Amino acid sequence: MHKTSRRTWLRSTIVGGIAAAVAGTSKPAAAHTRTPYKHSIASWCFESYWNIEQQAQVARRLGCASVELVPIEKWGTLKKYGLICAIAPVDLAPYPPFVKGWNNPRYRDEVLAATRRAIDACAEADFPNVIAFTGYKYVDVDKPSKGEIPLDEGIRNCISGLKQIVGYAERRGVTICLEMLNTRDDSHPMKGHPGYQGDHLHICVEIIQKIASPALKLLFDVYHVQIMDGDLIRRIHQLKEILGHIHTAGNPGRGELDENQEINYRPVMKALAEVGYTGYVGHEFLPTRDPLAGLKQAIEVCTV
Repeated sequence: MHKTSRRTWLRSTIVGGIAAAVAGTSKPAAAHTRTPYKHSIASWCFESYWNIEQQAQVARRLGCASVELVPIEKWGTLKKYGLICAIAPVDLAPYPPFVKGWNNPRYRDEVLAATRRAIDACAEADFPNVIAFTGYKYVDVDKPSKGEIPLDEGIRNCISGLKQIVGYAERRGVTICLEMLNTRDDSHPMKGHPGYQGDHLHICVEIIQKIASPALKLLFDVYHVQIMDGDLIRRIHQLKEILGHIHTAGNPGRGELDENQEINYRPVMKALAEVGYTGYVGHEFLPTRDPLAGLKQAIEVCTV
């Protein structure tokens, strides 16, 4: 079978199966009551397989509470299915949001405005979190050769910038979650982010602790942390007070949470349960096979 035809056939078969599974039911699958936290699906990872309506159907079928990183204009579909967007994106198009961040005063007004919009949307929808990034270390992201922002300066810039918005987030009842990203994997634009300034936990933690606001916490991405810092279980226990959101994916490759990757997810999730984490665990892997089977496996492995 021709590659394109086979892909089209496979996608239609998967989507058809999902539609049949959820048709005629107004109730989601049973929630995963063993976990104190809730499962979520990262929308962008599955856009080439399912539209937002189909993602919502999958989430309900699998007992997830959220489809996350969904553009604000599509939130109506989530509400229709009784879902939330556990962490909202910040729209800095045409750039990915992690490129222009809080570390660079050149982009401060743009990032402030976009973050405020996301906070307002979350407050009105009663959704909990907005994502944040340090940004890339280049003085001009369009011209990296123009030089880099020193790390200590980048940290100070992040602190001064986030201080301008955390009070507003507090008043609106929304949490900003700052994400650490790895800079080691240069094989794919979304598997690693060479140039990202907040590429170690201690950098993001310093920013969060110096601001000391209940409206600023850490997005602990297990995949990125494993690549750069490791020692996952100890770090979860050490950082339990500032854990705001969790992401999962297999390493290496940012694929499924299966036997082909190195992270032992069940004890990592057990650590989350032990520290009393009650937020959301967003499954943010790039499928290498049937995406529905991969999501089922991720939820099973991460239910402790």
